Amino acid sequence: MTEELGRRERKKQRTRHALVDAAMRLFEQKGFDQTMVTEIAEAADVSERTFYLHFPTKEDVVIGTAEERLDVGLHTIAQWRPGQSVGEVLEQAARKIAEQTMHTDVPSGLAALRVKLLASTPSVQARLVQRLLRTQGELIDALHRAAPESVSRVEAAAMVGAVLGALNATAIASIEQGDGPEETRGALRRAVDIALQPEQVTGIVRRADT
Repeated sequence: MTEELGRRERKKQRTRHALVDAAMRLFEQKGFDQTMVTEIAEAADVSERTFYLHFPTKEDVVIGTAEERLDVGLHTIAQWRPGQSVGEVLEQAARKIAEQTMHTDVPSGLAALRVKLLASTPSVQARLVQRLLRTQGELIDALHRAAPESVSRVEAAAMVGAVLGALNATAIASIEQGDGPEETRGALRRAVDIALQPEQVTGIVRRADT
C-alpha cells in the first residue's frame, strides 16, 4: 500500500513539473496574460481537466512547488523531538524549505520567472500573497499544536513570520541582482541564520562616512 502511494505521489509530482515546464516556455514565448490554460495542458500532453486537478488557476503554476515546500516544513515540525528547542526545529524546517526551493525552482528558472512576474503582473502578486498567508498559517498552527504548552500561537506566528519573510525577501533580492544558484543558496542559508540567531547581526554596524 505504501509503495503504491509512493508511486502515485511520484507520478503526481512528474505531472506537476511537466505542467510547470510547459507553462514557463509559453510564458516566455507569448507572455503570461496571452497564454491560455488549454495551451499549457496541450504542451504538457495532458487534458485541461488534469491541469485543474493540479493547479486551481494559471497563477498557481507560477508558484510551482509551493505545496511540496509546505509539506517539507510540516513534516519537519511533526518530527519535533522531546528536548529539542523550538529554534532548532524551526531552523531545520527553514533550511529544508530553502533546499527544496534550490533543488527545483531555482535551477529550473521558475524562481527567476516568478520574481519577474511578481513585479509586472497584479494577478500573480495577489495569488502569491494568498499562498504565502496560507503557508504561514499552516506552519504557525503546526508549530503551536506540536507544543502548545511551550509555544503560544502568537509566538509561533512571530517565529514563522520572521523565517518565511527572510527567505522570500532574500530569494527575491538575490535573483534580482543576478546571483547564480550557489550564491542564492548561500544567501538563503544566511537568511535563516539572521532570522533565528539574533547574534548573527549584532556585529553588523554602520561604518562612519568617509
